[in-house]
This record gives sequence, C-alpha cells and structure tokens, in this order.
Amino acid sequence: MPRFKLIIEYDGAPYVGWQRQANGFSVQEAVEAALLAISGEPAAARGAGRTDAGVHAKGQAAHVDLAKDWRPDRLRDALNAHLKPEPVAILSAERVSDSFDARFSAIRRHYLYRIINRRAPLTIERGRAWLVKRRLDADAMAQAAAGLLGRHDFSTFRASECQADSPVRTLDRLDVKRIGDEIEIRASARSFLHRQVRSMVGSLEYVGSGKWSAFELVAALEARDRSRCGVVAPPDGLYLMQVDYADE
Repeated sequence: MPRFKLIIEYDGAPYVGWQRQANGFSVQEAVEAALLAISGEPAAARGAGRTDAGVHAKGQAAHVDLAKDWRPDRLRDALNAHLKPEPVAILSAERVSDSFDARFSAIRRHYLYRIINRRAPLTIERGRAWLVKRRLDADAMAQAAAGLLGRHDFSTFRASECQADSPVRTLDRLDVKRIGDEIEIRASARSFLHRQVRSMVGSLEYVGSGKWSAFELVAALEARDRSRCGVVAPPDGLYLMQVDYADE
C-alpha cells in the first residue's frame, strides 16, 4: 500500500490531544475521519508526537497507508475539504517509502512556547499563549536555560504518568528571547518526556519572576524529583513547530 507523509497544522484547544482517547475527540480522529471519507475504508494516521490537550501544532508529522496511490497535492486538498470546519489543516502530503515512520524515523522535534508578559488580559491571543502579568527577566531566563542543555535525567520535568522507559534525554536547544511583550522559548531534542517542555517553561518562569536563581533551577534538575519542579505551564502557549528527518 502506498505510504504518505502528512504535515499537519491545528489549533489544539477543542481537542483532547493528538492521540485518540476515550475521554473526548482528538486531532487524530479528525484526520482519520477525513481519510475514511475520501477512501471509503479506515486508515490509521500515526503521528510524530503525542501533543496534549490544548497544545497546538504548526508542523505535526504523520504517516498513513492508503490503498489508492494518490497524487500528493490532490490528497492534501481532498483531506482539507473533508476536515472543514475542524481547525485542522493538511499543509502538505508526500509519497514516502514503506520504511518511513513519522514517530520512529524522526531525528529531532522542535517546540515553541509563547508567554505574553503584560498586565492587560489576552484577547486575540486567548488560548494561544500563557499570560504572565508580573514582569519577567528574559535575560535571566535565557542564562538559566543553558544549565538544562545536554544529556540529563529529566525526572524533575517529567509528568508522573509519563510512559517513557527512561527519563534520560538530550536537550539540544533551549533558547529564551523577548520580543516586546512576548517571550519566546524554543526547545529542540530528538524526543521529549511527557510534559517536559511545559515543566521546563514553568520552572523558567520562576527564574524570570525572581523566585529562583539559575543555581536553583539546576539544583531542581539534579534532584531528579518531580516534586522539585516549578509550576507546569499551561498548554495554551505550546506549539509543535517542526519534526526533522534524516533524508531531509
């Protein structure tokens, strides 16, 4: 059966996450419903990352096996026609080899977390960023973030229900940058633990607000203890931006 790689954008607010779950409607189900509508038979969409409820994506990757060898642009357009009015869009479709796996072939995942740092409430950005009213020191956050780079046991920043076999991960990038009232935090790694990015962002907020020093952030990491984590940042500000593969 022909295998296709899909790049998907979605507003995660209405969904229980990417993956099919018993407690509500998922992005995966929305895509699979569209696949059923165009092919007349069930097809599984297997994603590169299991984003949580409320988390958004600008570059989620998935693969799907279909009986028909679609022209990629027609597959994209047909799926988008059947996805309406869901806030989900297929940005591109590409024919790939049978050995391609959206999850296991990935070599790096890139996330963006957006903090709006101002007193006024959110309007246009409501549900798409974390509003923090107290002034944050983005420079201090950036300096502290460097202490989390590299290969570590990230148990402190791992959700209690995380199912990963090991808490050890290699964090390649954790940049913090202020642009006006917005603070962008960009994280890159081959893979992340469940809620790792949101946990790191929440702890960096502690640094930015003066609750923690950079030393205390590193001490929390080294404790390997979930109870030492700062607040977990809400899902609203998190975006899966891109997934890299070796052949790209």
